[in-house]
Amino acid sequence: MRVVGTVLAATLVALVVLPMVALVLGAAPADWVAALRHPMLRPALGLSVVSTGVSLAVIVIGGTPLAWWIARSPGVAARATELLVDLPVVLPPAVVGVALLQAFGRRGLLGPALDGIGVHLPFSPAAVVLAQVVVASPFFVQAAVSAFRGVDADGMIVARTLGASPGRAFLTVALPLALPGLAAGAALAGARAFGEFGATLVFAGNLTGRTQSMPLAIYTALESDIGLAVVLSLLQASVGVALLILLRMSSVRRP
Repeated sequence: MRVVGTVLAATLVALVVLPMVALVLGAAPADWVAALRHPMLRPALGLSVVSTGVSLAVIVIGGTPLAWWIARSPGVAARATELLVDLPVVLPPAVVGVALLQAFGRRGLLGPALDGIGVHLPFSPAAVVLAQVVVASPFFVQAAVSAFRGVDADGMIVARTLGASPGRAFLTVALPLALPGLAAGAALAGARAFGEFGATLVFAGNLTGRTQSMPLAIYTALESDIGLAVVLSLLQASVGVALLILLRMSSVRRP
């Protein structure tokens, strides 16, 4: 039984690692030179970095108080909100993109109102950010809720008895204790946002220099230049590896 388990485990590891090894070995030096000079790289990379930074800021700023409320509220409303926030995790990204179009498109739920004030979200850089926020926010909120649920309530009580306001007790007690979990959630959300493809393609389109992020650039390169696609994939993967290392470091530092 032990031998069978070892073989099955080794097979799974091989299935995960082998494609990554093949990806690294598939990039020739000439492909790197061509990719780094390709006019598609800089706009796609720049858009991915900027949009991920903006979306992550929105997620952390909005998701932190939301996670605190969910973690500290025993009512049905908090449980229902947690379920709704987690919904994008189980939905295909293309479905999320269609839902965004139905909500913010010209003929969508809020489309006429947005048109009335001159705001056109679909197929714009703002649409890239919005798609990233929707698909990536559950990863931060889930981690933040778990981190806040692990905060000892006695510390908050002591802070309040010493005269701290609820906000000050949160900032000086709860937030520092939950910080490793928040950092881990932010790393996961950042990785998910940086790699977002399906919802972005449907809601923002694949417009070079405007809404074409790195995953969309890889998709485009596959149609004509596999070498370029491999190098772009490696650049994309390197960001994911960096975020994974950050995630693991955050986990090790947890008390």
